[in-house]
Amino acid sequence: MALSSDFIVGFPGETDGDFAATLDLVAEIGFAQAFSFKYSPRPGTPAAAAPDQVPEPVKAERLVALQALLREQQQRFNHACVGQVIQVLFEKPGRDAGQLVGRSPYLQAVHAAAPDSLIGDTVPVLIHAALANSLAGALTTGPEMEAAA
Repeated sequence: MALSSDFIVGFPGETDGDFAATLDLVAEIGFAQAFSFKYSPRPGTPAAAAPDQVPEPVKAERLVALQALLREQQQRFNHACVGQVIQVLFEKPGRDAGQLVGRSPYLQAVHAAAPDSLIGDTVPVLIHAALANSLAGALTTGPEMEAAA
């Protein structure tokens, strides 16, 4: 199982203790990926006028700490995929000629050399590398690949 979530740091009233509890929870659960942001007030919303606004430097510091923990967890999850065959839904051409980019069942970006005819198809890919924000792999042999040839 892989978990993903969204986090907002620095919501009005968030204390150092609240933020520490968030880090503890993230560390305990572990996330395959997550999105994190600093709270920013929106005019006319109750939170924008709430007391105890968190200062911008504190929000920035908290975001850096949270993102470091989340990035470590994402890298650990991605590295655990190396050597595994996973189903990839190819979505579009990649940066390099002859390369496609798709998504794993856990929504990781996956790059592999593959024909354009596989766009829109889900095919098995052997993962051989975990990169900063994606996985790299190679098509496996089998009936799916013979049909695409």
